[in-house]
Amino acid sequence: MTLGSGPSDSDTCEDCCSSCPDDGGGFHPSIFSDNRAAVERRDYAKLLATVGGLTAVGSLTAPLAGLTRVFERSYTGPVYSDGIYLVDGEGERVSESALAEGEKMTVFPEPRPGIERAPTLLVRHAKEAYSGGTKLEYTVAGYAAYSKVCTHAGCMVSNEEGETLVCPCHFGKFDPTAGAKVVGGPPPRPLPQLPITLSSEGYLIATGDFEGPVGAGGE
Repeated sequence: MTLGSGPSDSDTCEDCCSSCPDDGGGFHPSIFSDNRAAVERRDYAKLLATVGGLTAVGSLTAPLAGLTRVFERSYTGPVYSDGIYLVDGEGERVSESALAEGEKMTVFPEPRPGIERAPTLLVRHAKEAYSGGTKLEYTVAGYAAYSKVCTHAGCMVSNEEGETLVCPCHFGKFDPTAGAKVVGGPPPRPLPQLPITLSSEGYLIATGDFEGPVGAGGE
């Protein structure tokens, strides 16, 4: 994977979350992000101008054309349900061979990828690497999936330190091999896990919705 340039110095935390409190910690740009569900109160022209200057790791970046979906915030139904395919930022279904062990990518529910609760982190590890709070019955072929929306202030969890997932807004840290439990920072609870399996054609599909509420609150 290749790294691109990050946001300019003028970007603020408002660019990556909807309700981050101003704690003086400053904004820390992401190295692998997808902002479709993170930008609020922007007109379309400003959205294009802002996002047009950002590049990130390829497998975790949604196409610019898909960013119009960021305004679809009225949907209140389930994010996933049984039989819903996981798709990448191009809308392509994710096959079993999509990731090698240790890799990550952002995926979405196929029929409603633009809703604000849709971004999902897909990780792959050896089966024996999972422990603690990971629900192994929710994993398949080494894959586990978690909501990408931080449980602290609703930012996108889009950085990493080794295998640890890191939210760039207030440095919430989650361990994807232990049920995305909190291992640092202010988040009050783990990222909710998504139950997944493989379809008969070899594509990743959900077998239900996230196990807990997505984003801030919901304790």
